[in-house]
Amino acid sequence: MVGNAITCKRRKVKTGCATCRIRRVKCDEAKPFCQKCVNTGRTCDGYESPFRVLTRETINGGNTAEIKLVSGLQPVRSTFAQTTPREIDLLNRYFSIKTIFDVELGCDQEARRILEASLVEPSLKHAVSSLKALREDLETTGDWPASFAQQTPSHNNGLRQYNLALVGLASKLSSLGPDSLDSALLCCQVFISIEQVRKNYSAMAQHIIQGLRIMHEYRARPYLDADNNIASAHHRKVPLLDVFVIKIFAAPCKFAQAPPDVDTSESALSLDRNSPRIQHFEARNLRTIAPNMRSELTRIATLTLEFLDQVSRVESTTDALQLLTEREVLLNSLKSWLFDLEMNHTHGFHDLEPIPVCFLRLFHTILKIALLGALQFSPDTHTALSTEYTQLQTLANKVNERLRTYTTSYWNNAGRK
Repeated sequence: MVGNAITCKRRKVKTGCATCRIRRVKCDEAKPFCQKCVNTGRTCDGYESPFRVLTRETINGGNTAEIKLVSGLQPVRSTFAQTTPREIDLLNRYFSIKTIFDVELGCDQEARRILEASLVEPSLKHAVSSLKALREDLETTGDWPASFAQQTPSHNNGLRQYNLALVGLASKLSSLGPDSLDSALLCCQVFISIEQVRKNYSAMAQHIIQGLRIMHEYRARPYLDADNNIASAHHRKVPLLDVFVIKIFAAPCKFAQAPPDVDTSESALSLDRNSPRIQHFEARNLRTIAPNMRSELTRIATLTLEFLDQVSRVESTTDALQLLTEREVLLNSLKSWLFDLEMNHTHGFHDLEPIPVCFLRLFHTILKIALLGALQFSPDTHTALSTEYTQLQTLANKVNERLRTYTTSYWNNAGRK
């Protein structure tokens, strides 16, 4: 009996938010984040992505005619006349907060498609409303750490809309037809942006990983079959999540800039490695030891986007095999870039990597995943992708921790002035 009691006490928590599961405590399971974390000053890392239940088998399994959609969730219809250029520009700007500047992301097509679909898809409408509310609250109240977040009406409305979007999407994925695949991936794009606003890069990575798995499983682009013959995409018009993610990560990182009102002389650097002074030193150190790292990775990203566009339009086996060679060239470029980063990153604090370097590593892994997932589908490809997905989640968790300590330390120091 004693042994059984001990076993019960040590039983792994299988439900609740990621933070409570790691701590092995009972979660109240409030969404989008639990109140137990909020009330104790912790950052809730959210729940497993609702996209995890979606695979090609669940879409294609059984008789398609017998699959019924959830009431109120209909196929996307074109309603371009009801969306305005101003709305498209605004959503395009809201997609990424990785920069505090007005940077052209080039996501106009994605914004237009999302806005059109949101007019007929309730879950997507709630997601867009959430992103707008949370982004407007961020710009109004400032970039406070999560534990200091001001519970403004706009902030609370954003969370409420996010919760409705998550619930709606989960219901949709429980009874999914092929026509709902598009809107599910469009929701994924908005969820990724929402988690950026919330500074929860762990949850953002979950959405990225599960969305990319959907694309890969469903064959979003033409591919080479087992006999190396070209095969058509299973669904040519599926939203291209990898292209969207590459674009938002190509935006300049605001953490490569010095925080305001910080003494940048080396003599003034404290021993606190999480302080804004140290972070500025790290950013300056990054530019000194690896001045071309970001520009080179951006160049590879541009070539990757061009490559993915060619894959989407390839029609012959000969052209596909030529693109396969080009893919290897790009993968080798990424390998060389990572080697250069490791060789150049020989100064500063090795145990706490600068935030800009963390973002560059995230960007590098996303590009590698996009390339590995194109053209070829084999057990080896699946294994390679699984390894990179794990790496992406690990890097995102690291970014979460670094940003959490950076932002909290910055505002603590600001409050002492």
